[in-house]
Amino acid sequence: MANFKLHAPYPPAGDQPEAIKALEKGLENGMRHQTLFGVTGSGKTFTVANVIAQKDKPTLVMAHNKTLAAQLAQEYREFFPENAVHYFVSYYDYYQPEAYIAHSDTYIEKEAMINAEIDRLRHAATQALLTRKDVIIVASVSAIYGLGSPEQYEKVHVKIEVGTAEDRAALIRKLVGIYFERTSADLNPGQLRAIGNSLEFMPVNERVIYRVGFEGDVVAHIDRLDPVSRAKIAEPSSVFVFPAKHFVTSEEERDRALAEIKVELDLQLAKFKREAKPLESERIKRRTLHDLAMIREMGYVNGIENYSRHFDGRKAGEPPYTLLDYFKRCDKDFLTVIDESHVTVSQIGGMYAGDKSRKDNLVEYGFRLPSARDNRPLTFEEFEERVGQVVYTSATPGAYERGHSEQIVEQIIRPTGLIDPELTVCGVVEEKEYPGQVADFIAEAEKVIKNGGRALATTLTKQMAEDLASFLREKGIKAEYLHSDVKTIDRIDILTKFRKGEFDILVGVNLLREGLDLPEVELVGILDADKEGFLRSETSLIQTIGRAARNVLGRVILYADVMTGSLEKAISETNRRRELQLAYNKKHHITPKTIQKEIRDIAESMRSEHQKTIDELLVLDTIAYKDDPKAFIRQKREEMAEAVEKLDFETAAIIRDEIYKLEDSKGKKPRARK
Repeated sequence: MANFKLHAPYPPAGDQPEAIKALEKGLENGMRHQTLFGVTGSGKTFTVANVIAQKDKPTLVMAHNKTLAAQLAQEYREFFPENAVHYFVSYYDYYQPEAYIAHSDTYIEKEAMINAEIDRLRHAATQALLTRKDVIIVASVSAIYGLGSPEQYEKVHVKIEVGTAEDRAALIRKLVGIYFERTSADLNPGQLRAIGNSLEFMPVNERVIYRVGFEGDVVAHIDRLDPVSRAKIAEPSSVFVFPAKHFVTSEEERDRALAEIKVELDLQLAKFKREAKPLESERIKRRTLHDLAMIREMGYVNGIENYSRHFDGRKAGEPPYTLLDYFKRCDKDFLTVIDESHVTVSQIGGMYAGDKSRKDNLVEYGFRLPSARDNRPLTFEEFEERVGQVVYTSATPGAYERGHSEQIVEQIIRPTGLIDPELTVCGVVEEKEYPGQVADFIAEAEKVIKNGGRALATTLTKQMAEDLASFLREKGIKAEYLHSDVKTIDRIDILTKFRKGEFDILVGVNLLREGLDLPEVELVGILDADKEGFLRSETSLIQTIGRAARNVLGRVILYADVMTGSLEKAISETNRRRELQLAYNKKHHITPKTIQKEIRDIAESMRSEHQKTIDELLVLDTIAYKDDPKAFIRQKREEMAEAVEKLDFETAAIIRDEIYKLEDSKGKKPRARK
């Protein structure tokens, strides 16, 4: 059994007890699809946590963006501190896929910037699924993209055990064989180095160092070290080391794959010859032969994922291995929760078509072999086949959930007694002189800020969000913008600073709609609320209105020159919910209270331990530095030199970077870093 242990800070209340009971009964009765129709602030995550604890099965929670996934992961970690809760999203900070635009004869090469810390979290997630049962993975749509065979990933691990016959050189070869890289500098995840009669390496799933000591050809001891202080944490008798990459192929499998790729190339060349396409023929020949040579020599080439079908041994058209296959290896009867399903479901369904269109162009014009099409996300049908029982959660369930769910469980009453925010439509009928939506919003926001509250403004485009944030700053108002071009960790930092009050107004587009838990927000201004479309549909308006539903003073201003159908429906539904909550509060003598939620930095786990340590040391050492800067820096440089002499490069690097920061703080230009 998984043995999930729920740490509930409070008992279920409001509609939660009935919702938990109904969902649990549905799972027991074998219902494949259920929907938790819960209003914003009603505690849907807590309800689902209770269901997970009762179901006691590995659980996949899917969210439609990285920011929401990070927030959910933090919440589930608080509910299940004794269990394995992990975060699995795309590891690209920047990604430009390979593409060819035929009408302008433009080839766009793939560009990507990988976030090493998120890659580490992905490895931690997959390794947890292969080693234990009490696992919750909070994932983005990245869960349906190719990941490499879980069987191969698990099979080629290296076990190091005290007392076993193993010389250092042989162990180095084994680790290099599972894609570890040698280094003589600071260790990062997936790297190893040889020092004296010892071998040190950092696994890809955690920021610790393992030091393996040898006596002759025998493993004498294993030490688990803190990567910064190098203090000994433990002395395990054995350690399992998983590959440094998810795509793992044995030498024998690689040779088979390369032979298959060559056969496919010959077939494609023959096809282009029949179709009289000499340019396309020359392109694919040059590209493929170059890639084959690189893989033989280096074991890797940029774009190797386009050959994944051959390396995996799949047939043409077969779906790739994904995170769902790791879940199935953990427990075939895992539970799936799709958060904010009205967005996430359509996002899952839309990935395949866009990818196929791009790949078809690349294949047709000779940039890729046909097998590149099989490096793809799952179709929605394939996704459905791979998940078992599903619980959809949303304040505005979509047509798919409503049509497929065998049971829709309503959770309208908030345990806090909070009422849906008061709505004001501004601009349709104005008896007073109307200054315009931006000027009016600023005037209303200043009232809220004066009383210590925060405000949100939603715009229709990224450029409008940036321009409005800039305009607010020019007016002396502390403001920031947030949209999809902002990096993952930066988005989370912005939200944390907003909650802490480091700025007062947050401007965004659709990222401000679903699932963001911001109880400090007293005012939401929806600009251009009458512009019918995706961002101003009934669903979007209700979700945006919900951002003010966690504060007892919450109110929303809808700026509209005309009353649209979406506006009418959103206002009607909000008023219905207000009436239900007011009646419940009156019956149970409840006085609404703003949600009190601890402000945690959910990006903290993604920052490097190196940077955390430097920041901590700066706090401790700044006073000594101010007393005598020259003497303090001289002492630090001596400590750095001593660390280098002992081959303790991690400590030396930390001291070096602390010196740079201290010198920067005094306006002194530090020496160039080498």
